[in-house]
Amino acid sequence: MKKYILLFISIVFLMSCDLDMKPESDLTYNGFWDTEEAVKAAHVGIYANYRNYTFTQWQMGEVRSDMWGGNTFANSPADLDLIANNISSTLVYFSNWANFYGLLHYINDFIQSAPNVEFNNNEELDHMLGQAYGLRAQVYYTMVKSWGDVPINTEPLLEVDLIALKKPRSPKTEVMQQIKSDIEKSLEYFGGDNSLWLGKQTYWSKAATLALKGDAYIWSGKVLGGGNNDFNEAKSALQQITDFELVDYNNLWGQDNESNSEFIFTIDYQKDQAENFYGTLFTTRAVDLAPLYDETGNSMGNFVINGLSRYGASEKTLLLLDDSQDLRRNTFIRIYDDGNTHVPFQAGNPNYQGALLNKFLGIVGDDGTRWSYNNVPLYRYADVLLLLAEAKNNLGEDPSAEINAVRSRAYGENFSGHEFASGSKEQNAKTILDERYKEFIGEGKRWWDLVRAGGTYVFDEVASLDASEAYKIYYSISESMLANDSELTQTEGY
Repeated sequence: MKKYILLFISIVFLMSCDLDMKPESDLTYNGFWDTEEAVKAAHVGIYANYRNYTFTQWQMGEVRSDMWGGNTFANSPADLDLIANNISSTLVYFSNWANFYGLLHYINDFIQSAPNVEFNNNEELDHMLGQAYGLRAQVYYTMVKSWGDVPINTEPLLEVDLIALKKPRSPKTEVMQQIKSDIEKSLEYFGGDNSLWLGKQTYWSKAATLALKGDAYIWSGKVLGGGNNDFNEAKSALQQITDFELVDYNNLWGQDNESNSEFIFTIDYQKDQAENFYGTLFTTRAVDLAPLYDETGNSMGNFVINGLSRYGASEKTLLLLDDSQDLRRNTFIRIYDDGNTHVPFQAGNPNYQGALLNKFLGIVGDDGTRWSYNNVPLYRYADVLLLLAEAKNNLGEDPSAEINAVRSRAYGENFSGHEFASGSKEQNAKTILDERYKEFIGEGKRWWDLVRAGGTYVFDEVASLDASEAYKIYYSISESMLANDSELTQTEGY
């Protein structure tokens, strides 16, 4: 019977909200939640489902910023309206809440059902529940940053109740309270267990929840007006993260290095399972590169590549990175058409053709093909340090230790002369933003960083967004969503 109830519920939701639910739930079908093995299978399934949202989260966190919009190669650029912040009630990005409620259904089902299953080792169950609550908090955090007010649903879809299936948007402050509640439940279940599930960063952990807590509480303090109480909570959480460290920058990127001690939580990509989106959208085809050269005049004719060029680094990004002593300059391979040397980078150079994102470039396999199976980090220790610098600065404290730790790693033996000294809150905030800009290119953070900084930073840095359009910080929802659900209202300002 439950099978048909779930089928009916899914149909109703598809009609009213177009959620990405399957015709029936694999998790709630006929006695699924009877064994420890089933719980562990459902646990793995959540991560497989979560991985499907990686590109969406990257788009939301980075495309609207000042990072992209530059030259692409022979391919048409993507998301030009989003880069231009051209958003309206009729031009809607991420309609149907980006289908996040489909993912939330599986997490909600796990949270409700898993505790009823008898485990031989309750510590394993507790760890998995700590993961589930942390993941739910992270999904809702992404949603509150994206739309502000969103419906809150913490129950799986198990009953036919047409009234209950329609939910109004909860105020963003209430959504943040739900996020904070889930964070605390996650930490409660983890307790003193700082271990990684199966020893892998590809599963959520206590450290990931603490990183999320620091991130979310700074947002709550700055964007939602929580002030110093939130900043202190953020600072405390970030300072509790142990067993992670900055690693040598040359050993940070690449598929052979993805188990390094800096990555806290990463999304897993493996051959015969899934390839990440970087090789597909941030490179180009070998035939496009064949007649071109890198910035020192080396031919790109034998460079193995087979992707598309959909996002081009902005000139602002390339100029910010143009410090030969900063290892982060190698984030891009700059390409020219004349075989001459073009160092330093010069804006407006007609010979400049585009840049390849080097950070997630992948590896060339035995078959001579380049594959992009790099795991994608959501949190790494550099993020923790710079979030901690942000929390400290918001409290009027000196953030220089954390900024210099990240900067020292980037400059290595050339660090002397690049030390940061604390200034005013405003000066420090701008320095932190610039440091995060250089550090996290391609990791889906720049837009969120600018909004979280508060004040006018997002309008000062993003030329396509004016302060008179501040309502565009949050996305609109589609006319079809409004038409199909009388409980919903349009995002304020649209």
